[in-house]
Amino acid sequence: MSLGLKIKEIRLERGLTQSQLADETAITLRTIQRIENNDVKPSLHSLKELSRVLETDFSALNYKSQEKPYEFNVNFKITDMNQFINDLKALVKNHWKVLAIIVLAIWLVTNYTDIKAGIMDGWIGK
Repeated sequence: MSLGLKIKEIRLERGLTQSQLADETAITLRTIQRIENNDVKPSLHSLKELSRVLETDFSALNYKSQEKPYEFNVNFKITDMNQFINDLKALVKNHWKVLAIIVLAIWLVTNYTDIKAGIMDGWIGK
């Protein structure tokens, strides 16, 4: 039995519609349909949410031994995160002066009334 059919079987055993499952997992109805039809493999997050709502563990969602086991590809996400961190480092390294001016400007705008009151107190001589 495929993963999608196993999820559908467990969902029906629990008496849930696809729409109810989508609402409880925050996964779109279309994605639930595509998972159950084996059009797509669920992400790790989706599989965890499905497992939580269907009150089952990952071993209940395993393939039979003659089928290919379910695999997660987390290298792509880690690669994206590493690229994001490297880009952020390069941004700070190359544009630290601009970022400092932006932070200073935001601080001045958010504290304008206190700064104005302090200047006025100093001007009047309080």
